[in-house]
Amino acid sequence: MAEDRMAVLETVRKAVADGDVDFLREGVRVLAQAVMEAEVTELTGVPKGERDPERRLTSRNGYRDRRWDTRVGTMHLSIPRVRDGSYFPSLLEPRRRAERALLAVVSEAYVLGVSTRRVEDLVEALGIASMSKSEVSRICGVLDAEVETFRHRSLADETYPYLWLDATYVKVREAGRVTSMAALVATGVALTGERRILGLELASGNDEGSAWPGFIRDLVERGLTGVRLVISDDHRGLVKAVHEQLLGAAWQRCRVHCTRNAQDLVPRSARSMIATVIRSIFEQPDEASARAQLRRVVDGLHERFPAVAELLVRAEPDLLVHFTFPDTHRRQIRSTNPLERLNKEIKRRTAVVGIFPTRASLIRLVGMVLAEQDDEWQDGRRYFRPETMALIDAVIDHEEVNPTLLMAS
Repeated sequence: MAEDRMAVLETVRKAVADGDVDFLREGVRVLAQAVMEAEVTELTGVPKGERDPERRLTSRNGYRDRRWDTRVGTMHLSIPRVRDGSYFPSLLEPRRRAERALLAVVSEAYVLGVSTRRVEDLVEALGIASMSKSEVSRICGVLDAEVETFRHRSLADETYPYLWLDATYVKVREAGRVTSMAALVATGVALTGERRILGLELASGNDEGSAWPGFIRDLVERGLTGVRLVISDDHRGLVKAVHEQLLGAAWQRCRVHCTRNAQDLVPRSARSMIATVIRSIFEQPDEASARAQLRRVVDGLHERFPAVAELLVRAEPDLLVHFTFPDTHRRQIRSTNPLERLNKEIKRRTAVVGIFPTRASLIRLVGMVLAEQDDEWQDGRRYFRPETMALIDAVIDHEEVNPTLLMAS
């Protein structure tokens, strides 16, 4: 405590001498350091600088830096480490769910003996030391229960006219070898205009097509209703599952994926031009204009790039479905870009681990990332205004207005 008093006195002297030190921020930092030192003293049983000859408890093991954002500004704390177990200051906010999941994944990898240099660096950065298998199992059990509750919750309380489906790929160690796993993700927009994450499932990379029917069936069994439009790429197994499991819903082929498919059919030098002419189709103000522009594009490409022209002709019924929905929604529902941004966040978080030690660890981290994002979406601005959502049924009627959509689906 004498050191703490000296630190406070030194802060006061510096504030008086310099006149430009943020006294409140520095005071909070000094107080926070004092609280942490007191907590570690209680944990180790001996004050800082002293040793317990009997080593009945754990001992200090240096410090790690952490930035702390507060109402009085950002400050840098030196968090004490302990040799056995772990310590996290009570005055700091607990780790966000995704961070806790990452901690569990890294701990599990470390305990299972599959730690790479990357994992060892993470262990060092997170302050994990001598964490037992039983402690890792306890942490993982708590997180797994939260993820399972999130993944299997009922969807019957809301109606979701818009549904996005996509997959992102992550590496997992299974049976002594590294395999690619597809994380199937579903998001939707409710009639209230709120965007929600509806589902998560894993599938082996070569089994993705057969996994989509079960994934969509699970959404329906949990209460998913009122789907009017599904947006995805043209993965054969996915599209087949949509037509079989979501009767009455139209399917919008993602324009971004379609553009990439078209670009793969031409030389690299022509890819920019192909993207531009396809974009011109979607920039039209209404469906009739878009169909007319698509025909002009097809005519212009027919001689030089017949494969692209044929692709656009085949895709026409599915590319222009979004024009039948409210015009204020069209930019968001014509592609899977909203879900692509979510996939990038999943990639950012999973890249920290690299290769996951088990399927369960992958579900744990990705599930927590999605649960965290779902909370942020609920607290943030609505994706669509509720009054525009009410226009969906007024603008379209698949059975009476546009039978072409039924043929497409």
